[in-house]
Amino acid sequence: MQPQRSFNQPVSGNDMPRSGGIATMMRLPFETDASRLDIGFVGIPLDIGTSNRPGARYGARAIRSESTLLRPYNMATRAAPFDSLQVGDVGDIAINPYDLKKSVQMIEHGYHDLIAEGCKLIALGGDHTMTLPILRSIKKKYGKVGLVHVDAHADVNDVMSGEKIAHGTPFRRAVEEDLLDCERVVQIGLRGTGYEAEDFDWCTQQGFKLYLAHSCWHQSMSHIMQEVRERLGNGPVYFSFDIDGIDPAYAPGTGTPEIGGLTVPQALEIVRGMRGVNLVGADVVEVSPPYDHGGLTALLGANLAYEILCVFPGVHYAT
Repeated sequence: MQPQRSFNQPVSGNDMPRSGGIATMMRLPFETDASRLDIGFVGIPLDIGTSNRPGARYGARAIRSESTLLRPYNMATRAAPFDSLQVGDVGDIAINPYDLKKSVQMIEHGYHDLIAEGCKLIALGGDHTMTLPILRSIKKKYGKVGLVHVDAHADVNDVMSGEKIAHGTPFRRAVEEDLLDCERVVQIGLRGTGYEAEDFDWCTQQGFKLYLAHSCWHQSMSHIMQEVRERLGNGPVYFSFDIDGIDPAYAPGTGTPEIGGLTVPQALEIVRGMRGVNLVGADVVEVSPPYDHGGLTALLGANLAYEILCVFPGVHYAT
């Protein structure tokens, strides 16, 4: 008989006040050996790819700080991730704050080293540039992946100020580098103003399925997520959640806010609607604490990261 496996648990607020302890995600153990984990939280302190308001380099730190109130069990879905998966915080991947291209290389190598150990990651950003090197690493292990991308922006610019690598270009580069299974790419929450009326047309031309923000107003996302699951099928999927996909009334602390976004309940419906999808990695990006109010956006980011953990394959659901 195999010995019963013991799983890491978040430190209880009854054992250590929530204002104390080490500031890891959900006060989970800090783990230097990713091979011991099924899923790890990893920070990426990058914001030199952003085009407007900076500060996302502090996003992971703020998300961890605001995660102290999170408890192990999801009372809405009855997900119990810490009953079936070994989860920990693997710290941050270092970047070069003076060189974006070098930082992208460092993220790719650092991320690859972690997932090579068999650990799946939920990355805490950091600006959206970071998703390109992550997808490069993901392809080496899993091949091309489907993508669910929640964002106010499509992030498919060809160039930004003459640069090919920036937070508004990752998914254009990902298509060019054959990292994505384009017929299994979904973008949700796109909105705002553009440089041309056809700005989103490039996405549909590649085979992406788009759900623009205004088409989601005043309705549940459950039927949309049913369509999304059908489109994704059984293949590997990456989930990228830009916090500016949510309306700035709920998430003001971000670099490129756009009015008319998703609500928090809609965001939860999207994440919970990913249950059953073959997730191989995820991120929550573009939390910028200097523009936040009372930690509101970071608190939302922490909860979204936890909710994403709850829909990874292998999570136990209490009966």
